Amino acid sequence: MRNRVTSEPTGEKKKFSYAVEQGWPEIEGGIEELKFRRQQAQAMGGGEAIERQHKAGRLTVRERITLLTDANSFREIGTLAGSGKYDENNRLISVTPAPYIAGMAHVDGRPVAVGGEDFTVRGGTTFGSLRRKGGQGGFVEDLAYHYRIPLLNLIDGAGGSVTSIQRRGHSVFPGVHGFERSVSLLGTVPVASAVLGTAAGGPAGRAILSHFSVMVRETSQIFAAGPPVVKRSLGRIVDKEMLGGARVAVDQAGTIHNAAESEEDALRQMRRFLSFMPSNVWEMPPVAPTDDPVNRCDEELASIIPAKRTQAYNMYRLIEMVIDKGSEFEIQPTHAKAVITLFARLDGRPVGIVANNPMVYSGALDDKAARKQIHFMELCDTFHIPLIFLVDLPGFMVGEKAEQSGTLREGMRAVYSAGNLKVPTLTLVIRKCYGMAGMATCNKNDIDLKLAWPSAEWGSLPVEGGVAAAFRRDIMSAPDPAAREKEIEAELKPYASPFRSAEAFAVEEIIDPRETRPVLCDFINLADARLRTELGPRARYGVQP
Repeated sequence: MRNRVTSEPTGEKKKFSYAVEQGWPEIEGGIEELKFRRQQAQAMGGGEAIERQHKAGRLTVRERITLLTDANSFREIGTLAGSGKYDENNRLISVTPAPYIAGMAHVDGRPVAVGGEDFTVRGGTTFGSLRRKGGQGGFVEDLAYHYRIPLLNLIDGAGGSVTSIQRRGHSVFPGVHGFERSVSLLGTVPVASAVLGTAAGGPAGRAILSHFSVMVRETSQIFAAGPPVVKRSLGRIVDKEMLGGARVAVDQAGTIHNAAESEEDALRQMRRFLSFMPSNVWEMPPVAPTDDPVNRCDEELASIIPAKRTQAYNMYRLIEMVIDKGSEFEIQPTHAKAVITLFARLDGRPVGIVANNPMVYSGALDDKAARKQIHFMELCDTFHIPLIFLVDLPGFMVGEKAEQSGTLREGMRAVYSAGNLKVPTLTLVIRKCYGMAGMATCNKNDIDLKLAWPSAEWGSLPVEGGVAAAFRRDIMSAPDPAAREKEIEAELKPYASPFRSAEAFAVEEIIDPRETRPVLCDFINLADARLRTELGPRARYGVQP
């Protein structure tokens, strides 16, 4: 006697029943049941739930995976996980799939692990099984870790629910399904997360435990707890967008790195980020073909710095003339704008660029800019991407507000992180480089190569501010204090010339601004051979200040 699976159409779906019939091969019945269960998984939460998802301006998780990965490369794992519904004779009627979809795929021909919540099934809440498909301690994270491939998280769920207490009969202590694997991944493979709906609890935490994160303006939100919890805890009524929309999470707080205008844009940014990353820390970053000549020298670079040293200029334009054309990908472009952090290519090789933005606070480093710079430096150091600092830094941000926000501590954390760098690093001073903040642009573990344009100036502090402090008595006792101050400044100014430093080899080289691209390309190509001897995880010791 064998079990046979038969089917009969009932609208969009089919109901299967078991009939006992002699002589049927067992494998034939199994294939029919497998086909039905796969159909149920593809149906997700059903037509109405999918329509609600689309009306909310959101794609389904399966549509997202299709857009994110190479065509026909997704191999799903855990397709059959879910909850079967059976009749009184134990015959299968339907299957509600697990609210998480995961598997392996390819992006630009390279293998990746990819997974995300299916919001059409129970709002993407946690699947209550001992073995999770994704999320905290889930299979997809183990897949990325053990096979050393990038992890791509598509986040659209609120995590656990209080209803699970009733189902289990007890509450779960925090950390039973913890972030241990998420943490270990950050030192071994690239992790990129897209928040594509409302994320709270565990999914929100997982989005932050990423090397790169992106969310969609107007349709995505992220927070520790949503409006109902805020109302219950604080008595305040606030909507999801005000609490954790992109204007808060990306632009103000920097909780998420980038914002996208659509889900398609968010997925494109994930692919773009991955294009600069090696598959793991034991590999080199990928090199891309380029037809941009290494020896290209833009004449505009010779005049981009204004004659008036306090006048701002466009650092983005400067970067554009130096890197491979069209290769830039900025991280956190709308947050902490006093510093620019972006990936680019020089002669096809990935580089990380940290540049001060003279159009914001004159480029001074505030607390948010310091945190942004720290993350980017550590990201490049972990994945063996050489760093180039384009420096126009008057120092740490000063004033009452700066002290209240902990700028000094955050700034010194940037200095600490720079002091732990192992990746090849080049410092190019465009204009200003002053004080302790300037130390966050140098890597003393490397050859400490410091280049400068003729417009460069540096020191413990600018001559103007330094004279007022160091010669205070002399100035105040003079018949005309203002005139005496300017007189002393004029006496000291020649000593601040970068050429005086070059004479003493206190700066390794002063270059013609038009030579910048060829010089940087030579450095990056030289760094390639060294990097190949230093692959593997980065060890970091000590306690950050």
